[in-house]
Amino acid sequence: MAKIHVEVLSEKEIEAIHTGTLQILRDTGVMVHHEEALELLGQAGAEVQQDKKIARLPERLIMQSIEQAGKKYILYGRNTERVARFGYGDFVLMSSPGQYSWIDTESGRRRPATISDTNEAIKLGDALDNITIVGSMAQPQEISEAWRDVYLTGELIKGTGKPTRCWVKNEKTAKYILDIYRAVAGGAEALREKPMVEAFLEPISPLRLPKDGLDIVREFARADQPVSIGPMAMTSGTAPATLAATLAQENAEIIAGVVVTQLFAPDTPITYGGIPHIMDPRTCICSFGSPEQGLMAVAMVQMARYYGFPVYVNVCLTDAKIPDAQAGVEKGTSLLLAVLAGADTFGHCGICGTDHAGSLVWLALDHEIMEYVKRIVRGFEVNAEMVAADVVNKVGPGSDFLAEEHTVQHFRKELWLAGPTWTRETWDGWAESGELSMADRLREQVKQVLGSYQPEPIDEGLSREIDRIVETARKELT
Repeated sequence: MAKIHVEVLSEKEIEAIHTGTLQILRDTGVMVHHEEALELLGQAGAEVQQDKKIARLPERLIMQSIEQAGKKYILYGRNTERVARFGYGDFVLMSSPGQYSWIDTESGRRRPATISDTNEAIKLGDALDNITIVGSMAQPQEISEAWRDVYLTGELIKGTGKPTRCWVKNEKTAKYILDIYRAVAGGAEALREKPMVEAFLEPISPLRLPKDGLDIVREFARADQPVSIGPMAMTSGTAPATLAATLAQENAEIIAGVVVTQLFAPDTPITYGGIPHIMDPRTCICSFGSPEQGLMAVAMVQMARYYGFPVYVNVCLTDAKIPDAQAGVEKGTSLLLAVLAGADTFGHCGICGTDHAGSLVWLALDHEIMEYVKRIVRGFEVNAEMVAADVVNKVGPGSDFLAEEHTVQHFRKELWLAGPTWTRETWDGWAESGELSMADRLREQVKQVLGSYQPEPIDEGLSREIDRIVETARKELT
């Protein structure tokens, strides 16, 4: 069966971006806001300018770090049969680790996120088959930011058996979060053997590695948990005005993160997060749905594969504020490009606009778009059985194939059967059912799932231990 594969860079162009990256890291370097990281870089052969916190990285150190980093890993859920595999050719979808604003499912209005929103998002994420990693989706304002990520981790573990993720605030909260995962795994060594969570390092473009981010990476990597590295360089804003230059700078920021991670903990598995964007020249706002987003995503997949890393790209996102035609075009096109390029994981699901809010309706839409894209990627077989000339000869002109055994044997596998959120009715049938838009049907699906779905229950003793860790964090961090 032939496979569709998408590329935008030639081998020569990949080499040009790689060469530009080496030049940037050698001549300009990267600003590292972390004393231990600067010290380790100096010991490893980097030229460190301590007063400016600049480290210039030699090619030898860069290539050694890339070679040393792990290229495959599996994240386990509380139910160890529910996993997210990176570097194995799987498609991994993650619901957003957390948005500050929320689109109310009933009214469609934007408001502050709440604890109730988080719990509903966890439940829906657990129910939707295409969501591999469940994120907290909301940043509830009822909980102090000083320990919110610890609280959300506890809610995630109690609410789903899938792998989980929220945004980690700093080194202090990271330690409590790791304690929760150790409790679930059965101890520190068990968590090392079966990782449950990854750190996320977001270099600040241009060319800065933040202290809190590196503190978190150090804690997670030394606990043998993988690390995902994803700067969000913006073409013509925090990166140069050409896509090629943006790719080279973004690549340099990621590779700098790889180097530091390997100095903290050699062999740590890495996901290459190639997630650049453009700055819209008319509004000066970061765009999530531009056509350049899809082009750069494909290029970033190619760069990650050049180094051997699994790759995360920001696609299936949109600048639209409601689930309309613009949203469908931007989300569907960019996701299809990235999937056909061979990405492992994709932009966080359930986001409305450019991080304007989280939404259960948007989460359900992302699930459906991935279902559609998966069918395209699967392709179709061509052989004598599938060409079925003998069946055509048997039926002959002017008849139909509905009752043929060949049809019964193959139609379920060959054809994608659209779910209830899609319409294939006649016009009259659609009108009689209420003239519902896809957004209307998605809203009804969300309500139905929340009203009927029951997640896998957690052991009561484990639940109490998680609550104890969360309560300890609350007392000590506030």
